[in-house]
Amino acid sequence: MFMNNKGFTIWLTGPSGVGKSTLAQALKEKLLSQGYCVEVLDGDEIRNKLYPNLGFSKEERELHNRVVTYMAKLLSRNGVVVIVSLISPYRRVRKYARDEIENFMEVYVYAPLEVRIKRDPKGLYKKALNGEIKGLTGYDGIYEEPEDPEVKIDSSKMSVEEEVNLILQTAKKLGYL
Repeated sequence: MFMNNKGFTIWLTGPSGVGKSTLAQALKEKLLSQGYCVEVLDGDEIRNKLYPNLGFSKEERELHNRVVTYMAKLLSRNGVVVIVSLISPYRRVRKYARDEIENFMEVYVYAPLEVRIKRDPKGLYKKALNGEIKGLTGYDGIYEEPEDPEVKIDSSKMSVEEEVNLILQTAKKLGYL
């Protein structure tokens, strides 16, 4: 383990169904195999464990994102490579995370809507298409695309291994690895 390693945060953002969770786990495995101390902060997991009754209004989403930002800040300043997997639909909240976390790398993971609908790992697009839910981020809900992420990934055109390699190459260029 690299105890003198300065931690950093890889912030995976994008609508539901683009592959953030899959990518986060693959990144974790690769970094662990290289001897790094790694933690994945999955937005859904944190929401379910800490405050399962929290809704999805703009204010509630912002609160959730601030909690995840704080957790990532604490971990990364203690030498942990933090991988955040979080829709984080608002630019302002992602800017807040960037400002709060010393070593920060934004990764915009996207895929065309038809690909996300086909994947639909949580059945959310099916519910949205059937009118059972409204405001699904990236469908009929707001998702403000990052304006200048360090990495942009089209998960419909790249393998998970290619995505991992691109992120790690960028982390090296930034001096984080």
